[in-house]
Amino acid sequence: MEHTYYNPEDLKKFGTIGEWEKNLADKFFAYYGDVFKEGDLTAREKSLIALAVAHTVQCPYCIDAYTQDSLEKGATEKAMMEAIHVAAAIRGGSSLVHGVMMMNKAKKLSM
Repeated sequence: MEHTYYNPEDLKKFGTIGEWEKNLADKFFAYYGDVFKEGDLTAREKSLIALAVAHTVQCPYCIDAYTQDSLEKGATEKAMMEAIHVAAAIRGGSSLVHGVMMMNKAKKLSM
């Protein structure tokens, strides 16, 4: 059996997170539920956003959950991959734009 830090079975235990701090967990789950309700964004759009964000924060539990959720909400595999590419572009762009800070510092030190 292959061992990893992430146990896929732990995702099923997410609801028990309040075992040691019920008050805060209840608040989180109420908020979480409200966030994913239909609004100006459809449930499918929100699921695709969550899938993209899951990749940027590299959460295997979220990737599993929102891959399944996106498919259940009618997203195509192509749409899911497109969402991941959007996340990758933003993540890469974020790294590159921080290069301006390095350039500013290097120019200041070179004076």
